[in-house]
Amino acid sequence: MFDQYDDARRAVQDLEASGVPHRDISIVANNARGAHKADAVASEAGEDAGKGAGIGAAVGGVGGLLAGLGLLAIPGLGPVVAAGWLAATAVGAVGGAAIGGAAGGLIGALTHAGVPEEDAHVYAEGVRRGGSLVTAKVEEDLVPTARRILNDDRSVDLTSRRAAYRNEGWNGFDAAAPEYSADEIEAEQERYRRL
Repeated sequence: MFDQYDDARRAVQDLEASGVPHRDISIVANNARGAHKADAVASEAGEDAGKGAGIGAAVGGVGGLLAGLGLLAIPGLGPVVAAGWLAATAVGAVGGAAIGGAAGGLIGALTHAGVPEEDAHVYAEGVRRGGSLVTAKVEEDLVPTARRILNDDRSVDLTSRRAAYRNEGWNGFDAAAPEYSADEIEAEQERYRRL
């Protein structure tokens, strides 16, 4: 999880540069502020994802994962830009596919991929509050490299963020909760920049 989209974008680029195929990387980033635009390729990827197809397959060979960002809406998160296997699974879960995890959507996709449900709730809440989530499926020999990239000093410490959310009275991601506005996201981002 990254608070800043640029940090998530750099993590995706670093993963690709380290040899992780872009089809095995996913990014889901809040777009309530409308900062991220989709191009023609991305729009096609988003349409394919809505049909349950893999976004990564739709944009394969186009110059990396980030070239295939699609605009999507995921319940509880609102508008996001997304690409990769996780986004396709989340959209499939929203569309009624059988995915594990009671909440469906992003939480269902994460738990289906093996992320503990408690962590999946924090990740979904982080995206809801303006963050960007990068995930990767990697071969065993690339695990240390991927962990180093995804856990560097730009990323969010999940334990600390969970504690901060709980200190506010948060108990878990609620897909029925109102989406954060652009102003609320900016205030949230500013608060975590100061921590």
